[in-house]
Amino acid sequence: MSSTADCKSISPECPIEATIYGYYPNLGVNIFMVVIFAICAVSQIVLGIKYRLRAYPIVVCLGCLGECVGYVGRVLMHSNPWDSGPFIIQILLIIVSPSLLAAGLYLTLKHLVLHYGAQYSRLSPKLYTWLFVACDAIGFLTQCIGGGIQASADNTDKKMLDMGNNIMVAGVSFQAATMVVCGLLSLDFAYSLYRHRGERKETVQASSSRSVRAFQFYLVCFVVAFLAILTRCIYRIPEMAGGWKNHLMRDEVGFMILDGAMIAIASILMTVAFPGVYFPAINSKTKKGSDGGNEDCEATSDELSVLKPAGYSQV
Repeated sequence: MSSTADCKSISPECPIEATIYGYYPNLGVNIFMVVIFAICAVSQIVLGIKYRLRAYPIVVCLGCLGECVGYVGRVLMHSNPWDSGPFIIQILLIIVSPSLLAAGLYLTLKHLVLHYGAQYSRLSPKLYTWLFVACDAIGFLTQCIGGGIQASADNTDKKMLDMGNNIMVAGVSFQAATMVVCGLLSLDFAYSLYRHRGERKETVQASSSRSVRAFQFYLVCFVVAFLAILTRCIYRIPEMAGGWKNHLMRDEVGFMILDGAMIAIASILMTVAFPGVYFPAINSKTKKGSDGGNEDCEATSDELSVLKPAGYSQV
């Protein structure tokens, strides 16, 4: 690293092979990613205003914006892979932004549990939001701390660079572990619903076929987006743990498929299947209990066809 510490541009003394990635980022593919994430970010703002949702479109929009700016950094790196500014921008934002998308999914879990029936869940509906969003925030902050150490370290200070990288690996690993636990609890909830399917048969039959299909579409998009983000997290662990210039880090095709494409798919699905459109129950107010307190209520399938966006939503 010391022999190339003063490199500022590609030259015989500073070849492309000596850079961390060892390649010129593909211009066309990275511009395509910028456009995709920009469209998703703007769409989240528009849909959030139209359907009066707050937290969900905000965190998803921020995640998409982070990815967009991160890929702008990769576009700039195409002309000069030795430029440290774009490199730092892209490595920080592309690593931490998926945490915000995951937070968007966690925010809707409570409402999915309420929709199907909280009595079938091992966790209180509110815990799905507080527990997993809190864990996601821990992973996000850990990655930010690691990225900050890397950004402030001198290119020749391998100890500090490795420390920052290890902290980021810990953050990504914690994020992946959080998603695995969430996935296992969701599978347990789904199995409980399957075992008690007879109890819900009448409710399902009462719903319109149109509302059922709409909600099924939303649910499929939710699951695929969740798996896409989890796949990306799992890929990132060995990719970063291998250290600078390892073979995974220098494989752009692998990166674009297992990171870029996975997060792009998740962003598109979380935008196309916007909960305000396909899951109107997410916008319903909680009912008042007899004691005047708020009571979590189950939103049945037939409610999907009649509930309209209200002026309240925390998601």
